[in-house]
Parts: sequence; C-alpha cells; structure tokens
Amino acid sequence: MELLLDIFSWALLLAGGFFIVVGSLGLVRMPDFFTRVHAASITDTLGAGLIVVGLLLQSPHWLGSVKLILIMAFLILTGPTATHALAKAALHAGLRPHNDDSGDDNDDSDGDSDDADGQSIGQGYGDSQGARDFANGDAVPRED
Repeated sequence: MELLLDIFSWALLLAGGFFIVVGSLGLVRMPDFFTRVHAASITDTLGAGLIVVGLLLQSPHWLGSVKLILIMAFLILTGPTATHALAKAALHAGLRPHNDDSGDDNDDSDGDSDDADGQSIGQGYGDSQGARDFANGDAVPRED
C-alpha cells in the first residue's frame, strides 16, 4: 500500500513540475502581456496545487498536512486574484491585447472586441492621453 501511495505522490509531483515548466515556456512564447499572464496564472496554480497534493500524501504528521492545506488554500486564493489585478491595471494603463486579424471571422468594424452581449469590452481604455495620465498617477478612475 505504501508503494502505491509513493507512486501516486511522485506522479502528482512530476505532473505539477511539468505544468510549471509549460507555464514558463508560455511566458516566453505568447505574443502579449495578457496571454502571458494567463498562461503563467493557470499553470502556476495548477502546478503548485499538484505539487502540494503530492507533498500532502507524503506528509507523515497531521501538523505538516494542515500547513500544506493552508498553503494550498493561500495559493488558490491569491494566484487568480493577483493575475486579475495585473490584467486590470494593464487595461487601465492603456495596454491592449494582441489582435491578430488574419484568421478572425468576426467583423469588428469599430476596433474594439465585443463580448457575448455585443457590448464593447475595451471601450475607453485605448486613448494614449489617458494611459499617460494613469502612468503619471494623474488619472481619475472611470465611473461606469
């Protein structure tokens, strides 16, 4: 039984390491900030979660298990929150997602991407003066 637990634990540890390496490659290979942050966030949360579960299976004492569970809860809560904050700050600073129109079937004549309801997603963030004001700390938050 212990051998089976060790094999399963090592499989989780190796899978977690694989996802972290894939996320690192995503940081290098993706075209813009938003896809890089997405790749890093997804693989970081999943990879770290798998590693913590693998370590949890190897933990001999209940106190170590409790600490690992708290670490996992912290990672699950803070990783996506930090990614969301980074992406939102980049949008407010005027950074736009990479738009490759070569294979896009959607006709978007106004230049902004639309969500499922047809509302413009990036409306109001593209002006360069607003981005300069935000970068200098002079920007006033937009009222929606």
